[in-house]
Order: sequence, then structure tokens, then C-alpha cells
Amino acid sequence: MSRYGLRTLVGNNRKVAGLGKTPKPATIFVDYLVVAGGGGAGGQGGGGGGGLRSSYGTTGGGGTVEASLVLTAGVAYDCTVGSGGNFANGGDSTFHTITSTGGGKGGPRSSSANGSSGGCGGGAGNDSGAGATFSGGTGTANQGYGGGSGRHVGGSFEGAGGGGGAGAVGGNSSTVNGGAGGNGINNSITGTSVGYAGGGGGAGNSAASGATSFGGGAASNGNGSANTGGGGSGHSGIGGSGVVILRYLTASGTITASTGVSMSTAVDGSHTVATITAATSATVSWT
Repeated sequence: MSRYGLRTLVGNNRKVAGLGKTPKPATIFVDYLVVAGGGGAGGQGGGGGGGLRSSYGTTGGGGTVEASLVLTAGVAYDCTVGSGGNFANGGDSTFHTITSTGGGKGGPRSSSANGSSGGCGGGAGNDSGAGATFSGGTGTANQGYGGGSGRHVGGSFEGAGGGGGAGAVGGNSSTVNGGAGGNGINNSITGTSVGYAGGGGGAGNSAASGATSFGGGAASNGNGSANTGGGGSGHSGIGGSGVVILRYLTASGTITASTGVSMSTAVDGSHTVATITAATSATVSWT
């Protein structure tokens, strides 16, 4: 090394030390749970749970758990939390390249009573015509399952389908009974097992309950639970809002959020868990 401490010679190669090198931005490895808003009941059929995608534990629709995201400190990443549907599909939730699709609306009591497709499909409604059977909406691959069928047996005997969940299809109606909401899934990305994206129950002469352990609405107009993506139960239950949860090594950086984000953080061992319960056209980043 020279007496100025700036250069060393290694064989024929010269290295210059300490002269204006810019360090590379830190890399952040992030696991995620992204749950969309649950679908609303449609008058008869139960709403489908919000689509669910995850790189940690269990993901929706029987899919394979996805890869962690490799992010860069100092870069702002888009984030949206979907709202629950009110006689409508739920809103999509997004984080960076990950989008979970809002749950499907349940079917009405009409001649066009099929459930709507979504992250998890809405349950079918029914019609006044005896013997008419309607189909539940389809779920989205690797996010959730379809809704159950609805049928008017005859006279005053009718039942509607339950909304699909992230873990199971919605129940079909049977004679005078509505179909139960499909189960969601339990995920422990926060360090505690929590149920998400259950379907809402279908209406009928005897209304069925949604998958309440997974945020689905209770029987007869029950709303989905907030920040679970649960579907609303027939006749008029509103879907639960979605959530975005991010898990990363605490030592790798500190998360910050733009205006319009409702976010809390907690420590789970060597990791920090950021739970985002509301975000519209917002961003998060790490420093």
C-alpha cells in the first residue's frame, strides 16, 4: 500500500480503495399474504371470499405456496387493500407484482341467478320457476374455489348457494336450505394462526351460515369480518375488506408507508410483520 493509503498492488492488478464507490442498495426478502375484499351477497346467494395469495404457510385454491419477493431498499412499491363488496364483487388487493382478485357477488332471485366469478366464486341465487337450478361463480386458480348452486324446488321451497372460500367450494342448496359458505384457510404469517377468505352463507327457507371461522358472514345477512376477505351472507351481507401482510428480517431494513396507508408493525422473533389494513393508490418502501 502507498504511504497515502489509497492503492494496493496485487500482482499486475491495481486496486483503488476508498475512491467514490457507491454501495449497492440493500436487498429485502419479503414474504407476503395478500387477501382481496370479500364479495357481497346478491339477494340470495352468499358472497365469495376474497382471492388469497401467499408465499408463507398456506395459499388459496389448493395452490403451491409462492416464492418470496426480492425487493430493493429505497424503491416505492404499490399497495392497495380491496374493500368488501356491497351487492357487488369485492375489490382487488395488490402488492408490487402480486394481485389477489375480489370475491364474487352472490346470485339474486331472478331468471339470471348464477353467482359471479371472482377470487372465490359467489353462490348462486334462485328463481320463482319450479325446478330451476343455477350455478355458482368460479374461483380464480391458486386463489380460491367456486360457489355452490342454488335451486327453486317448487312453491315456497327454495335455497341459494354458499360462496366459495380460499380453502373449499361453497355448499349447494338442498330443498329449503341455503348452502354453507366454503371454508377459507388459516395462515400464521403474523406468528399467530388466523382464518381468512371464508365464503358467505346462502339464503333460503332455512338460511345457512358463512364460514365464520374464516371471516365469512353469519347466517341471514351477516357481514364478512373486516380485514379477512370474508364473503357476506344472503340476503344482503357485505363482504369483509381485505388485507396485505408483509414479513421480513428486522435486520434488513425499516418499512415506511406513504400517505393513505393504515399500517401497524410487530416483531415475531427475528422478523418484523407489517399489517396493512387500508391503502388506496399508496406505496411502501424500506430504508
